[in-house]
Order: sequence, then structure tokens, then C-alpha cells
Amino acid sequence: MDAGQGAAFVHGLKYEGWRRLAEPMGEAMSRLVWPADVEQERRAVVPIPLGTERQRERGFNQAECLARRMARHWSCELWDDVLSRVRETASQVRLTPSDRSINVSRAFAVPIARRASLRGQHIVLVDDVVTTAATLNAAAEALLDGGARIISCVTFGRAPDPGDRTVSDSDFTRM
Repeated sequence: MDAGQGAAFVHGLKYEGWRRLAEPMGEAMSRLVWPADVEQERRAVVPIPLGTERQRERGFNQAECLARRMARHWSCELWDDVLSRVRETASQVRLTPSDRSINVSRAFAVPIARRASLRGQHIVLVDDVVTTAATLNAAAEALLDGGARIISCVTFGRAPDPGDRTVSDSDFTRM
């Protein structure tokens, strides 16, 4: 997502504070076609939480803005307190895939007071962008450890990983 309108939307929301962009972005995310069992079972939408410092800098959590719109569109609950970031992490932007996993390992937890409501539930985990899925995986692991039964994940976009091959690198383009 380093070019195009989608990247511009994410950048505007995340770094320029254009919160109103969360409405069309979240609306588009909520219109994704899901398997029937996911649509029937999903109990709540859970945003990836920001660290305290990043939340203070930004003034809002972009994943929560997207999740709020999705929950409203789906008429299901937004659980913005079921997952906590228990330690600050470095920005993932310039980290390698293995460093990203280490950076967010055990960064999330489910508060003890929320474990009973989470037990056995199907949760939709929301973030703005996925690159290596390290953040989503760490958050999903915490939700599963906290008692969730199934985690479905959705993001607005996918950022290219530094290890991604480009079309010109593909063997089928060479004659």
C-alpha cells in the first residue's frame, strides 16, 4: 500500500488526523464478504490497541475508529476494552519481519475482568494495515489465551513487506 488512494486514506487517517476517513474505510471493510458461519457467530469487533504514548501523540486509535464503524454497520458490539497493550513497542515500519514478531511478542493481554465475557466467543480483530501479520498474530494469541474461541482478522490494506517480490522479479516475466 505504498501508492494509490488506499495508501493515501491510511496515511491521512493515521498520520494527519483525518478521522472522518474512518467512515468510508470502515464501511468498505464491513462490506467484505464473510463466510456464513462468521457472519452468524461473530460476537464483537475488537480493535488493535495503541500504546499509551502513541495514543497520546495521535489523539485517537485509528483501528478503533475503523472497528467502531464496522460494529455499527454489522449491528454488533465494539469491545474496545477486551484487549490491552501491556507494554510499549517500537514502530514496526522499519523493522524486519523477525524483528516485528519480537517487537510485539507478549505486548497484548486480556484484562482478567474481561475474560468471562470473552470465553468461547468469535471475535473480529481489526487493524488498519497488515504487513507481516506480527501484530495481528500477537493480539490474536492474547485473545485466545484470554478465552476467545475463534479470531477472524480484517484490515483496510496490506503494506508491502520489504521481502515481497515485485512483478519484475517474477520468473514468468522473463522470456
